[in-house]
Amino acid sequence: MAHATLTHPDIDVAGEATVADYVALLKPRVMSLVIFTALVGMAIAPTGLHPVLAGISLLAIAVGAGASAALNMWWDADIDAVMTRTRNRPVPTGRVQPEAALAFGMALSVGSVLTLGLTANWLAAGLLAFTIWFYAHFYTVVLKRRTAQNIVIGGASGALPPVIGWAAMTGSLAVPPLVLFTIIFLWTPPHFWALALLKNEDYTRAGVPMLPVVAGPTATRWQILLYAVVLVPAGISPWFLGFAGPAYLAVSVVAGAVFLAGAVNVLVRREGKAAARACGQLFGFSLIYLFLLFATLLGERIAGLV
Repeated sequence: MAHATLTHPDIDVAGEATVADYVALLKPRVMSLVIFTALVGMAIAPTGLHPVLAGISLLAIAVGAGASAALNMWWDADIDAVMTRTRNRPVPTGRVQPEAALAFGMALSVGSVLTLGLTANWLAAGLLAFTIWFYAHFYTVVLKRRTAQNIVIGGASGALPPVIGWAAMTGSLAVPPLVLFTIIFLWTPPHFWALALLKNEDYTRAGVPMLPVVAGPTATRWQILLYAVVLVPAGISPWFLGFAGPAYLAVSVVAGAVFLAGAVNVLVRREGKAAARACGQLFGFSLIYLFLLFATLLGERIAGLV
């Protein structure tokens, strides 16, 4: 990957980076979701590693996710500088120089993949390497600035951690982790498009062709509802496929109904504060929805109910 130097007038190139700035490059909130979903992928696997090796493997997956985030921030610094949501990130503010962010991301990428390969197996390491490349290059460089389907296609990278977790434990692939991949993959567009509706002016100013910018708010609202309709049965499917119990069935049905109601609310409420509130509520609940599903899967395994 090659990238032009930053030219935005608000960037201060004289700042000094702190440890907190480098932690921010890892997108710790996103990393926490990666850690959690990868952990569930590990927990539902029929075989396992020694707890110490499993812990190191989980850490390697988390670091790999952070590495791709750092590379994303390096490439997208020009966009981040003009968006209110991202303009205080370390690279656009000048606290971390672009070359340092690039070196940091590349070092963590190589280190995390090698660590996972040596600790668990090379299938898991290969999947982690693919995930880093997919997010840092294919999504960030190729898709994000070219197509309104950037989130749809790029969402595959965020959906892979449970597959990597399963592969780390078993050295193979199977239906359960692929189902979890599908759930996250279908969840990603409505989750991000709800936010994009709220931040439409930001994306327009930055020239990022998010769906609300390209197709308009109405088409985006219908797409959110369409994905929600498909997501809800996918979210229930682990019970039908036999790797989730009755507690998961109850949680997935209730949470799915709330998610679907939130998508309908976004479609119906299209003006003013009511529209913004509906989008904000769906965005917030979408995080709760995914957490509830994966936490219930994990809880059932710990309790020996499945």
